[in-house]
Amino acid sequence: MNANTLIDSRTDAELLSAVMDIARDASAAIMNIYASEFVVDHKDDNSPLTQADRAAHRIIADALQTLTPTIPVLSEESSPACHEFNIRKNWTQFWLVDPLDGTREFVKRNGEFTVNIALIHQHAPVLGVIAVPVTKVIYAGARGLGAWCSKPSQSMQPIATRRCDSTPVIVGSRSHGGDSLDEFLRRLGKHQLLSVGSSLKFCCVAEGSADCYPRLSPTSEWDTAAGQAIVEAAGGAMVDLSGQVLSYNRRESLLNPHFIVVGDRQFAWRHLIG
Repeated sequence: MNANTLIDSRTDAELLSAVMDIARDASAAIMNIYASEFVVDHKDDNSPLTQADRAAHRIIADALQTLTPTIPVLSEESSPACHEFNIRKNWTQFWLVDPLDGTREFVKRNGEFTVNIALIHQHAPVLGVIAVPVTKVIYAGARGLGAWCSKPSQSMQPIATRRCDSTPVIVGSRSHGGDSLDEFLRRLGKHQLLSVGSSLKFCCVAEGSADCYPRLSPTSEWDTAAGQAIVEAAGGAMVDLSGQVLSYNRRESLLNPHFIVVGDRQFAWRHLIG
């Protein structure tokens, strides 16, 4: 990524730092609500929605519009009109946001939820930040810069994917599994399975604590963009079941195809997905 051509005169590192600060502010608002007796509503698709989703959306959208006034923001909690393809189809760059990824985990109070912010340029995620409100850990990455993990009271540490050994560690969804994942694991053979919520699965692959994240059930583009940017910056890849790198804002639907995230690009993953 070259932010000098994308975002006024800011450097890539300055932009990444600013987005991390925005994610921290959203995380703080989420945690204030997490500590309260919050109300759970439901959207038309029966997915949960809380005050935390709305509060984080407002903080992130307002801050990004201040940071980059000419770049549109598309959030899961944006108005339905913003989701319409005829509004967004000509965007060459935009922010793609899931203000609270893993609302089901938030409602369960298991701590496995995140704040996701990504910059999309020419249909590709070129910068991503994933914040974990409960632990205050932040993962960040940008094309051409690399990927990092920031923990409280510690300096940012670079992270990278790892080579896959003879017993791959697979990270799967805590709330979305199913027969397709079972078949993938059967084909794989010997493995270790970790069940993790929200976009933390991308973070596990990016930091080298897991080798593969197969997602064989529905996701939306805001669920994956930040994670893809971080995994790619850390040396991994995210591809659909035909082996094509996932791209963004090309279709009327904001749903992703099924995909697989891998840390070791050289490992023979393709035979596992047909």
